[in-house]
Amino acid sequence: MGIPSEIRDVWIQRKRNSFIIPSPAEDEKNLRAKQFSQEGIRAGVKAAAVAAVVSAVPTLIAVRKIPWAKANLNHTAQALIISGASIAAYFITVDKTVLESARRNSRAQFDKTV
Repeated sequence: MGIPSEIRDVWIQRKRNSFIIPSPAEDEKNLRAKQFSQEGIRAGVKAAAVAAVVSAVPTLIAVRKIPWAKANLNHTAQALIISGASIAAYFITVDKTVLESARRNSRAQFDKTV
């Protein structure tokens, strides 16, 4: 159902042996992109961990103390509340961090040319 392995191997070999040689600027650009994404992932994981704890504590306390929550929030609902907050915090933080890094980088590139 996919690309046969023989065709895939030929395609990969052709890609490796191309005449196009990347410039040092491209290598530097790829390195910066990797650094920015790693920085964003690190910040996102930290934010997701904090959001998990911050949302888990009140959710679990509410399920134990509030009668409505005790009756209506089963384990799946609790997990969805906690994971929803964590996922949102992760993606929002990664997006903000990567955009902020790109903004810093573009300003540095602009200052270097001027």
